[in-house]
Amino acid sequence: MKTTRTPTLEERIRQVRADIEAIIDARVAAVAKESPGVPSGVIRNLLTARAPSCPCAQYLELDTKA
Repeated sequence: MKTTRTPTLEERIRQVRADIEAIIDARVAAVAKESPGVPSGVIRNLLTARAPSCPCAQYLELDTKA
């Protein structure tokens, strides 16, 4: 029977951060469709400004507004 390798904490953190970035990018794209001409960097900053620079906190802040 094969054993399944458990990802390290570092690997799990990296995956969670990548998932969060994808969620934030999707939200930026959705807002950009409604706001033509506004740079995506500005939209991203507005969406994540209330949370600290930690991607997890940014996700939690965005999730409460969904």
